[in-house]
Amino acid sequence: MDQSDPTDSVGLEWFNGLSSQQVLSVLHEVCSAAAWAEAIDDGRPFADTEAVLDASDDALASLTEADVDTALAGHPRIGERAHNASSQAEQSGVTGAGRDVLDELARANADYEDRFGHVYLVFANGRPADELLQILRSRLSNDPATERAVIRTELAKINRRRLVGLLGTGPAPSPSPSEESQA
Repeated sequence: MDQSDPTDSVGLEWFNGLSSQQVLSVLHEVCSAAAWAEAIDDGRPFADTEAVLDASDDALASLTEADVDTALAGHPRIGERAHNASSQAEQSGVTGAGRDVLDELARANADYEDRFGHVYLVFANGRPADELLQILRSRLSNDPATERAVIRTELAKINRRRLVGLLGTGPAPSPSPSEESQA
């Protein structure tokens, strides 16, 4: 990100200036895995937003499966009432869905949770309910190891988007083609 962008410097300056306790609290709203937030806190101060995003990706890659489960527990089911503003905005595309699509989404969520033991996580980002349902159905055929890799990719996208919003630096960078192909 261009250092001359005043929004970037103000948001980054603010973030770098927080106490560790404040950073951990703020980052909990991005991702509920404490180990992820602690790793980012340990990397401060950051030179630019891209460095924060890179630290996020590195922190996510180093999470244990139990840490990933903690992160997943912080996300509502797709199609259910979201408990925070970020989740509400990300699931905004589900809002206008018909009862039949929402009912099918609820059934598919239950099938997914029975199969994998955790909530279905996807970078929803305003996608309509029928598209999210189609993605969910396609992921039901994944084996558990493949699905865990997809979960980490989706979580990385969500975390990056939320961090960009937190730092007030505009839209999140587009996922790389390799990330898109895993979803």
